[in-house]
This record gives sequence, structure tokens and C-alpha cells, in this order.
Amino acid sequence: MHPLEAGEPTAVGPYRLLGRLGSGGMGRVYLGRSAGGRTVAVKIVHPHFALDEEFRARFRREVEAARRVGGAWTAPVLDADPEAPVPWVATAYVAGPSLTAAVGETGPLPPHSVRVLGAGLAEALAAVHELGLVHRDVKPSNVLLTVDGPLLIDFGIARATDGTASLTSTGVSIGSPGYMAPEQILGKGVTGAADVFSLGAVLVHAATGAPPFPGDSSAALLYKVVHEEPELDGLEGDLRELAAACLAKDPAARPAPGDVARRLAPEGASRLVAAGWLPSRLVEQVGRSAVRLLNLEAADTGPEAPGPVSGPPGFGRASAEGPATTANPAPAGRFGP
Repeated sequence: MHPLEAGEPTAVGPYRLLGRLGSGGMGRVYLGRSAGGRTVAVKIVHPHFALDEEFRARFRREVEAARRVGGAWTAPVLDADPEAPVPWVATAYVAGPSLTAAVGETGPLPPHSVRVLGAGLAEALAAVHELGLVHRDVKPSNVLLTVDGPLLIDFGIARATDGTASLTSTGVSIGSPGYMAPEQILGKGVTGAADVFSLGAVLVHAATGAPPFPGDSSAALLYKVVHEEPELDGLEGDLRELAAACLAKDPAARPAPGDVARRLAPEGASRLVAAGWLPSRLVEQVGRSAVRLLNLEAADTGPEAPGPVSGPPGFGRASAEGPATTANPAPAGRFGP
């Protein structure tokens, strides 16, 4: 977490902001606290998007869609104000690392952990798809690891399958190179099968420490996803077979999320989580995250912020950044830029 800089908001809606967790193409994410002491992650969209009426209408629809998403493996939306001068949304804060951070710091997950991870995420996607929604940006930085199981976050670009407005109209790239499905890259119709492709890529990253389509530029990644086969070295047995099935170029050839969940955890992910699913090194990392949060709470004895505001006047230089992709790694415990 980074301290607030001059020009950044100190309060949004009923939440006092304690620091900045990260930023991306859609906005900035802050650690906040309610008057009752609940810790939340608050996403504030970039001010230039707030001036776009099409974006504002879409943001309103997407917040409502995100409110509908529930279940054991997603971080709930707690509050939002799509009508604020600069719209914002708040979700529960999770004191745990993202899959990106965990793999980067401690290496690939053991096969058992990968199974539980995949089963939990697949169950989450099954619930999302049953609501007629598509997440569209399943990637390692949008997966948080907790002792109570994995969490899928950042439904900020989830869209109802019968939606009309296109996010690309504002110049924002939808999805992340290397994890987007081929049909997503080619601008064809996107269904829940695109999320399954992304899930397969996430499983490869978790199990091997590397994406299935490596590359040093967005263009190279996009080309490989569309035209080349995934690199599955390091995966064996049924995990390899399942990942390959999820990464099929043809959406119709990919398994449904429910099938993925049953293949990985026939009795459900919850039972495996209850028996312990993270390696000890990650349990320690999650514990350190919780301790940091407790220390922050202990140090949070400064004067109360002024009366609630409905959004910041601007982000300083951030307001001039212009549109960007959503491919930036996401910090742990947030809704997502």
C-alpha cells in the first residue's frame, strides 16, 4: 500500500481513505474504512471517464451486475455510488496475496493447491454465468488467496450477456493479453466459454509459475493466443488434460465451469479448503498480511476525516493519463482497476 499523495482524496462516500492499493486503466483503488470500522477496498474511476455518459451508464449497469454476484468464492460488493461526480464502488477487503504475488514470491503452487484453486474459481464462474454474466478478465492478479479459499475479484468489466454498449468504445482494452480467449481478441461474440479459457491459463500459471502463452509484448501474446498452442511443460496427468481442454481455440470444445469444478473436486471445493489447501509458506504470508492490517488499525488514530464526499475533484496527473489497458498486475485485496 502507498501513502496518499497531495491531490488524492481522503474520503469517498462514507469511507475514510487510508492509502492507495494500486491503479489501472479504469481507475485507482484505495484502502478505506467505514465509520463502524469495516475495512474495504474502494475503486474510484478515472475522472475523464466520469465525463463520458456512455461509460457512466455502463458503470451503473455493471455495479448492479456485480451486486448480483455472490457465493463462497467471490469478494462481495458492499457499496457504490454510480451517480457521484466521480463514480466509485467498494468491496470487502481481503488480507491475502494475489496469485500473481504469491507465485512471484514463493513459486508455483503444489498440485493439490492448484486443484482447489481451480475448483473454487470454476464454482465462482458457474455462479456468475448462471446470472447471465461474463467476467471477461479472469487472470492471476484477479485471484486472491486466503486460508478460506480462493476469491475471484474485479467484476468491474463483467457484462450482462445481453448488454449492448461496447467497452472498447472508450478505448479501454477488455481483458489481459495472454489470458484473453481467441474470440475475445478477434472481437467475436464473447460467452462464458471465454472465462473458461482464461481459467485454464490461470491454472497453468499457478502450477508452473509461467503463463501458457509467454511473450515480451502485448502483440506477441495476442498472436500466440490466437495462432499457437499453449506451453504446458510442468503440468502432468489430468491437470494437463484439463488445462488443455480449457485452452481449446474453439469455444464449443471447452468444458463448462461446472464440469471443471467436478473434475477437480468431485465433492466440492469447500471440503478440500476445510482440510487445508495452501502450502505453509503461503499460510505464513496470509498471516503477515493480516498482521499488517492489524498494525494499520492500531496506528489509525488520527483525526477523523471531514464530512463524507461523493468523489474526489481529480487525481492530479492521473486525470491526464488517458485510457489504458487492464493488463496491469492488481494489488491484493481490492476490487480491481
